Amino acid sequence: MAEASLASLALAARAGDHRATAALVRVAERGGAEADRLERELRHGAPPAAHRIGITGVPGAGKSTLVSQLVTAFRQRGARVAVVAVDPSSPFTGGALLGDRVRMQQHAEDPGVFIRSMATRGMLGGLAQASNAVADTLSAVGYDPVIIETVGVGQDELDIAAAAHTTLVVLVPTLGDEVQGLKAGLMEIGDAMVVNKADLPSSAGFVRDLRATLALRRVNGQEPPPLHATTATTGEGLAALCDWLFARDGARDSWMAEREAVRRRWALESEMVARIRQAVRARLAAEPELCAQVERGEVGTQEAAELLMPPTEAD
Repeated sequence: MAEASLASLALAARAGDHRATAALVRVAERGGAEADRLERELRHGAPPAAHRIGITGVPGAGKSTLVSQLVTAFRQRGARVAVVAVDPSSPFTGGALLGDRVRMQQHAEDPGVFIRSMATRGMLGGLAQASNAVADTLSAVGYDPVIIETVGVGQDELDIAAAAHTTLVVLVPTLGDEVQGLKAGLMEIGDAMVVNKADLPSSAGFVRDLRATLALRRVNGQEPPPLHATTATTGEGLAALCDWLFARDGARDSWMAEREAVRRRWALESEMVARIRQAVRARLAAEPELCAQVERGEVGTQEAAELLMPPTEAD
């Protein structure tokens, strides 16, 4: 796509054209030289960085329903809202399985909302490789906030803490092994904790235990993250959570710059890792016989790695 076309699409997307936005998102997802040109083009006339709100947590916690409620709340304040929903990959097609857009149909016709479902395609950390580039694109064309919902695979979804400026960790009071869950790295990354499905009978005890545990996790004398009990299907508890989010959003001048610097550093590291992974795959493809010897057990993995990537003087 010519740079002139990218510029015209960017102009249309900033004016609210969903088709233009979708076209730019597809370029960002594909990556490569065209995505690099898009990134450079979008720097011109881009608004300040959007507030990125990460929603993560265990499967079945009601994250998508919660996101839908948050979209409604931000739209009532006049914000243009984007959602990047990362879904599991289909084992057959590689595409997004059970896309979150199905659970956000009420926003489908809203011109102020853009929702993109993305497949993980085997990536760990709860995010798709291209999700950051897509979020960058949506921010640059005027969506603010950009809500990123992770795939929901459990305790390894820690990338979202670096990819988002504000992270909500969503839990439910029916996990069974709550005490072990409280020890997980997932519990360390939340700017706020959300216990969803608070209408369940076991919720009161779970919330009480979680609040006590969080109180013990003060770092450098800082207050523990706030804890909100919600029932997203009915809206119970959403007002308090939204008030906290709106207050944090309104005070972004006091904390946004530091979080954005961390996010950009993480984005650079992620891009470098992705390119290194591509280079490794290309190197392996160029040495089919050595790979076959490894597969047959004739050559060890460390020996093969030494042959494919001999140490340099710096090593």
